[in-house]
Amino acid sequence: MTPPLGDIAHIGHAQLFTPDLDASVAFFTDFMGLTVNGQHGDTVYLRTYDDYEHHSLVLTARDTPGLGRLALRTSSEEALQRRVRAVEAAGGTGHWTEDEPGLGKVYVTTDPDGHEHALYWESEHYAAPEESRPALKNQPQAKPNRGVGVRRLDHVNFLAADVVANAEFQQRVLGARPTEQIRLDTGRIAARWLTFTNKSYDVVYTSDWTGSSGRLHHLAFATDTREDILRAADLAIDSGVFIETGPHKHAIQQTFFLYVYEPGGNRVELCNPLTRLVLAPDWPLITWTEAERAKGQAWGLKTIESFHTHGTPPVA
Repeated sequence: MTPPLGDIAHIGHAQLFTPDLDASVAFFTDFMGLTVNGQHGDTVYLRTYDDYEHHSLVLTARDTPGLGRLALRTSSEEALQRRVRAVEAAGGTGHWTEDEPGLGKVYVTTDPDGHEHALYWESEHYAAPEESRPALKNQPQAKPNRGVGVRRLDHVNFLAADVVANAEFQQRVLGARPTEQIRLDTGRIAARWLTFTNKSYDVVYTSDWTGSSGRLHHLAFATDTREDILRAADLAIDSGVFIETGPHKHAIQQTFFLYVYEPGGNRVELCNPLTRLVLAPDWPLITWTEAERAKGQAWGLKTIESFHTHGTPPVA
């Protein structure tokens, strides 16, 4: 049985592993426009300017790139406890910890593919220092004067050995709603988009062609406008950031996008989905066929294989 909507309020933040911590921090501050808000050993905490919480992104030094923890804030303490009971009732396991600045207790579990999820309620609201205090009191931080200046962490696209099993974890255990999916001619579901909010999607599962588990397809950050993405493309070529594809528009979910790689080897999307909301409580699951998918993106850009399957960056 699908749990009541609203127990998960939104995506809080995500953790990326990087073999070049200094270069990754420079990418996210100088190019993306995030702000460093603390460091503990080999872990750096960064925030987008419109995030009300302590951090939006955690960068941790590791030998190989990839996704660490995806943190989801619940809508209340009671909602947190309901989701913990739902995890355990579904046969999952987890543990409690308090290991992140700005947060209280965190319940850490995994989806069937092994991607780590952290559920929490207690969160410290960010108070900007004088040098980054906004002029408008309903904005947590002044807009950055460097880089793209992304507004928020928007979504996470997981690679998974079994798309349906993982999507159903999000639906049945955490309470997400599916909005769109791809069904191959064999009947297999190759990807599914899901939302916890009125945004058209917060998490995505894409089939991992290698059959591996626990890998990342990409992490996405939202911009104010589509023009910001065009500017990001210009900044990328001026600063040596590798562009994989775009700027263009997805057919699925209609997101205007640019895909780049940060120096640690993780794929990052800049996206502008701000005008598309799912307001219908009875939104039907939209299914795209293999033939429809083969047509490419919204304006005819063909979908390249590495863009949808490969988990390592191409050689520039």
